[in-house]
Amino acid sequence: MLKYKTIDKEFSLEVLLQGDLDIEGTEVITDSLLPQLLKSQVVNLNFSEVPFVDSSGMGLLISLIDTLKENNIEVTISNIGKDVNEVFDLLQIKEIIGNKIFI
Repeated sequence: MLKYKTIDKEFSLEVLLQGDLDIEGTEVITDSLLPQLLKSQVVNLNFSEVPFVDSSGMGLLISLIDTLKENNIEVTISNIGKDVNEVFDLLQIKEIIGNKIFI
């Protein structure tokens, strides 16, 4: 099950995602997290505690990034683990949403 913690920083919001990013995370992201993110100007999604991402999680992530960009919110993704990074590379997620997002 996906959980998250938000950490308000001076000019941004850090989101520490915890757990698998899959179909079960959809409700958490869309109903709970997204409204908080839309109030920020800069968002960092910290993947340090995300061990697994499946295709539905990828779709959710792409949709989330697109929504944030449409609302002129700067977004970055950090601390991706090796296994998740391999999936990102396999599915060319970095090319789809932009290499500049990944730090």
